[in-house]
Amino acid sequence: MTLAETLEAAEAAAPVESLDVVARMLKEHLGAASVSFLITDFSGSSVVRLGAAGSVETGEPAARIRLRGTLYDDVIRSQRPQVEERGDSELVRVIAPVTNRGDAIGLLELFLPAAPSAEVMLEIGETAHALAYIVIANRSHTDVYQWGRRTKPLSLAAEIQHRLLPASLACEAAQFALAGALEPADHVGGDTFDYVIDRDTVQLSVTDAMGHDVDAALLATLVVGALRRARRAGADLDEQARQADQAMRDHGRSGYVTGQLLRISLLDGRAEFVNAGHPWPLWMRDGQVQEIVPEVDLPFGLNVQASPAGTYRVQTLDLRPGDRLVMLTDGMLERNAENLDLSDLILRTRTLHPREAARTLIGAIVDAGNGHLDDDATVMCLDWHGIGNSQRDAATGADLADASLPSRTGRRNPGA
Repeated sequence: MTLAETLEAAEAAAPVESLDVVARMLKEHLGAASVSFLITDFSGSSVVRLGAAGSVETGEPAARIRLRGTLYDDVIRSQRPQVEERGDSELVRVIAPVTNRGDAIGLLELFLPAAPSAEVMLEIGETAHALAYIVIANRSHTDVYQWGRRTKPLSLAAEIQHRLLPASLACEAAQFALAGALEPADHVGGDTFDYVIDRDTVQLSVTDAMGHDVDAALLATLVVGALRRARRAGADLDEQARQADQAMRDHGRSGYVTGQLLRISLLDGRAEFVNAGHPWPLWMRDGQVQEIVPEVDLPFGLNVQASPAGTYRVQTLDLRPGDRLVMLTDGMLERNAENLDLSDLILRTRTLHPREAARTLIGAIVDAGNGHLDDDATVMCLDWHGIGNSQRDAATGADLADASLPSRTGRRNPGA
């Protein structure tokens, strides 16, 4: 199976059947007993098995498979294919990550009649990497992938909120790796995060709209739309903030939104940011975590007579290679999490990929609230590698800092 053959077969199929076609090709080529694709859900804590297109009952909630403590979790965390030889079966299970630029889209699972050679493992890994592109190319044409990511029904506010997030929740480039995670409250609180990579910059934002449910989701829609419009027109950070503030004043019906905007040059590493009444970010350097204490301007849309509209200060940030920056919303600081030491948790997760670090931080907040949040909890985690310090393996889409884990048999993955 060449990459060209795989992509050609996927392109010839209907969008909802593209993965099934590739799975059948792989099954025939390797003599596998079964081949399936599992997609990660919105929370990143579960996966859902997508069977043949005709067998997917999208009228019911997707069947959730918890990740914690499973081989699936090992593969997602390590971003390396794993082999499991089971004593109660003649079949050997192989699981490979389906990932694009650090965004863990899902998993490819195969049951083979014998332990795979290094050559077969390489082929499986390459096919899994290609599947990530196939999912990205086809998910805009069908709701099946969106269905698979919903392990519980979404409210209208949650549906609006999720559609405001970037299509990929993580991204890797030569100079950085970043990831965001969001856990909606029982009554959605209007959190969003966003990022974009341009030719010379990477830009991030975290926002939190006042209120709950649909009203908060509509305010979030307004401010995200204003920020994206200004950003795509080439506006600087102060102009992006000014336009977001003006949009809220014009259309926000006396509502307001806090926000943090960050832009980093990919040419010289210069970083600048705007704080619009938002919680301070956390910064890890040389094994220590501290708060960044910025000049704080008013939230977008907060109409105070003493403050003229659109007055936002652009501040600089001394960002160095090896730094980890964590931006969050006040849901990460809610009263249920008072006994949770975020700085200590950031230190304890410092070796994890930003995707896993963000997921762990959100998971800790959810656990602190016994599964229920009074306010949305959002985290964006950025690792700055610096100019010319690539940490990526473009052939597999894996971050080079991730360590390969042993298989459940105790031996190393033969394809690692």
